[in-house]
Amino acid sequence: MTRIGIILGSTRPGRNGEAVARWVLDVAKQRTDAEFELVDLLDYQLPHLDEPMPPSYGQYSQPHTKRWSETISSYDGFVMVTPEYNHSTSGALKNAIDYLYGEWNNKAVGFVSYGSVGGTRAVEHLRLISAELQMADVRAQVALSLFTDFENFSVFKPNDFQLDALHTTLDQVVSWSGALAHLRGK
Repeated sequence: MTRIGIILGSTRPGRNGEAVARWVLDVAKQRTDAEFELVDLLDYQLPHLDEPMPPSYGQYSQPHTKRWSETISSYDGFVMVTPEYNHSTSGALKNAIDYLYGEWNNKAVGFVSYGSVGGTRAVEHLRLISAELQMADVRAQVALSLFTDFENFSVFKPNDFQLDALHTTLDQVVSWSGALAHLRGK
C-alpha cells in the first residue's frame, strides 16, 4: 500500500499548523487508496543542520539524522503543511528538508499552506526546493487564508470549498506516488 507522510512544517509555540495537519490527516484517514501518517517536526528535534558531509552522500553521523532518514525513507509521497513566514516556508521545515537528499528522490509532494495570502509564496519556494530534490510536486494545493479560514487568526475553521481542494491534492499525491514507484525500485 502507498504510504503518505503528512509533514507538519512548523515548530512554533501556539502554531496554527497543528490544527491544519490534523484536519488533513482526518480527511486522509477516510480514504482507502493509501496509508497516511502525521510526521510532526517537533518529534524529531532537528538542530540547525549539523552534519559534516553533504546530504547527497547519505553518510550521516548524528542519531537524529539517521532517525529522520529512516522516517522519510519509509514514505512514498508527502503532503507538506506549511505556514508562510516572510514570503517563504518556515525555517524548521527548510532545515528538515535540507538534512536529506536521496530519501526525497522520486516521491510525490503536495502542499497545504496557510497565511495572510494562503501561504502561496511559501509553496512557490517549496516547489523550487522539491525540483532540486527530484520530487514530483503536484499541481493541486490547499491555500488557507488566516482571514477566512481561521477565526481570530488562530481557530481553524476551513471554508467548505477547501475540502474539495484537499481531496484533489490527495488524489494527485497518491496517484503520482504510485506512478513513481518504479523509479524508487518498488
